[in-house]
Amino acid sequence: MANEDISKLKIDKSASTQSPFRKRKSVYWIGAVFILLIFGILYVTGILTPTVEVEVTSVTEVYPSQAFTLLNASGYVVAQRKAAVASKVTGRLVSLYVEEGSRVKTGQVIARLESEDVAASRDQAEANLKAARYNLDQARAELIDATLSFNRNKDLVSRGFISRSEYDSSEARYKKAIAAVEAAEAGVKANSAALQGANVAIEYTLIRAPFDAVVLTKNADIGDIITPIGAAADAKAAAVTIADMNSLQVEVDVSESNIHQVRVGQPCEIQLDALPDSRFRGEVHMIVPTADRTKATVLVKIRFIDKDNRILPEMSAKASFLSREVKNDEQKRRTSLNPASVVTRGGKKFVFLIKGNRVVKTPITTGAKLGDMVEVLSGVKAGDRVVLKPLGKMRDGLSIKVAEK
Repeated sequence: MANEDISKLKIDKSASTQSPFRKRKSVYWIGAVFILLIFGILYVTGILTPTVEVEVTSVTEVYPSQAFTLLNASGYVVAQRKAAVASKVTGRLVSLYVEEGSRVKTGQVIARLESEDVAASRDQAEANLKAARYNLDQARAELIDATLSFNRNKDLVSRGFISRSEYDSSEARYKKAIAAVEAAEAGVKANSAALQGANVAIEYTLIRAPFDAVVLTKNADIGDIITPIGAAADAKAAAVTIADMNSLQVEVDVSESNIHQVRVGQPCEIQLDALPDSRFRGEVHMIVPTADRTKATVLVKIRFIDKDNRILPEMSAKASFLSREVKNDEQKRRTSLNPASVVTRGGKKFVFLIKGNRVVKTPITTGAKLGDMVEVLSGVKAGDRVVLKPLGKMRDGLSIKVAEK
């Protein structure tokens, strides 16, 4: 029994000699792979990649006219024909036929003042004129009768059939009839003038448009007192303000030192702040022959070549004075960027497009030069940001940091 128990006491050499080493080797491999994986993740995320500080520029849209722009100036759209329409007489506004934005024609009635008093004066003048005309008819009839009597007595006195005194009486009557006719005619003229004055007074109560225009503002309401001097309390000097939209021009201030670059008839391009996506053709209409000493500027007026209903008075405007007219194919905006951001290698052009905190090497196709910019036909779009003046070490996927200006 003792021998059997001793024989069973054996050591398994395969388990004791292989297991610890193999387990330790497996741990090493797993650790190495884990470490490499960590390094890979850190590299991909840019933690282990050196960050390069770069300058950035944006892809923009520009107009070809910028390449031949001599001078820029800012100002406002101003109506050259503008009027605050009122009446010549003082009265209460009883009717207003327009509102802001209404288009009016020359002579169109815009508003009406109370007219009962002047209407009564006109009726009275008409009655007086009728009476004067009746008096004139009566005086003319009396003149005819006096003329016949005078001519008859003139013949009779020459024959001695009537006395001299009777002839003298007929002559006096004749002359009196002539004077009465002249007085009646003068009365008709006076009453005609009075009627005309009454009609003019009636017309003054009708406020009419002096020219074709658009109503800009309504300055009074029904019930307000309209007076030409506006001195009375709560009185209005005008019913409406109108402007001729065909007379709109851009008025800009040009520095005295640059006025030599401006000439009458010079082509211009106009941009309105309210319509940033549109450019309007224009030309210099007038250089006002005086300077503003406080600003050291000269006023220049630019007329619109093409009319547009969207253009309104008092809009802010920017004007570019050009060296030549804009051609038809130069009317639209073009995508452009700073040529310093373009890299040429192997006959191909590309830029480093910024995506997050990394750059992406992006091929592009360039076009014509637009002033200090270059046109981009494909590869990037307006609003994209690219590296300005990329260094030789710049490569695709490089981690970057935007330099602070």
